[in-house]
Amino acid sequence: QLLLVESGGGLVQPGGSLRLSCVAPRAIFSVFSPLHMGWYRQAPGKERELVASISSGHITTYADSVKGRFTISRNNSRKTVYLQMSSLKPEDTAVYYCNALTTTNEAAYTWARGTQVTVSS
Repeated sequence: QLLLVESGGGLVQPGGSLRLSCVAPRAIFSVFSPLHMGWYRQAPGKERELVASISSGHITTYADSVKGRFTISRNNSRKTVYLQMSSLKPEDTAVYYCNALTTTNEAAYTWARGTQVTVSS
């Protein structure tokens, strides 16, 4: 299985910041740079949603709920995608996942375990 590895989650107070990282498996190193990558999240009882994406040309998109607070970036030499989260709110609490997007915006690979982000005082 091709699993991306997410890390960087944790417990943070409202208004705080976290940076998530997602490292690609060695099996896709050679194709990582052209991949359109995304960060998703799934809160309890809700469907998984795409919150940010970044194209091979570093064009970024964001869900309205995170626009202005989250920043997605990538380092192709390190085969890593990042999600810088600031001004966190309790409603940002979720398991965060990364994946590559197909041309029809479907997830390209098997979902990994994700990283838990909890925003609470």
